[in-house]
Amino acid sequence: MSDFNHHTNVDNQPMGIYAAFPQGEGPFPAVVVIQHAWGVDEFTRTMADRLAAAGLVAAAPQLYHRLAEQGSGLEMMKQLRDAEVIADVDATVDWLGRQVPVDAERVGIVGFCMGGRVSYLMAAANPKVKASVVYYGGNIQKAWGEGVPTPFERSEDIDAPVLFHFGAEDGNPSPQDMELYDSELTRLGKVHEFHSYPGAGHGFMDFTNPDRHHESAARLSWPRTLGFFNRYLGAG
Repeated sequence: MSDFNHHTNVDNQPMGIYAAFPQGEGPFPAVVVIQHAWGVDEFTRTMADRLAAAGLVAAAPQLYHRLAEQGSGLEMMKQLRDAEVIADVDATVDWLGRQVPVDAERVGIVGFCMGGRVSYLMAAANPKVKASVVYYGGNIQKAWGEGVPTPFERSEDIDAPVLFHFGAEDGNPSPQDMELYDSELTRLGKVHEFHSYPGAGHGFMDFTNPDRHHESAARLSWPRTLGFFNRYLGAG
């Protein structure tokens, strides 16, 4: 099975999208699903399928489309640049807006690991994003590229409500990072909801990695994610 069942163009080149649609005619709210470092793999596609089963159109763009398909996921992640990532997600949001079953006024984003960082970034970078869910987004205080602000430095520009899931045993983002982000978003008056899961480390949602998967955290966090999208996108 191909990882991608749709495509759009970004900077005059094709970008694959794995999209999942609910049954029915809609219009449905939609969610951009941002991959973890390992790409739009079984885990990422399954998360999109779960969103579709809950009544949301889900679209997972291939953020590595500019890169040669070689090396580990972590090596490829290090080659990403924020300006290109923003362009890719913007293009995905626009692609969703052209799909007949989608209500273009109700678009959110969810991301895992590096995708969580992207979800935080896009809450500030694209005003069409109406709700942002961040799963253990690391490196929010680091820029991808020269001369660009970090996602954290863009917190003042966040327009969308943010739901952030942390593993209490995670080192990036750490419990100290959670306190910092909570304090800053509170200071700025941004709507946000944070949850920390005891015993869970980084990547706790990833059922394909038994060393990281934490069943209790995964089971608790997913209904909160769906409830968040229901609240702010009218999903479910």
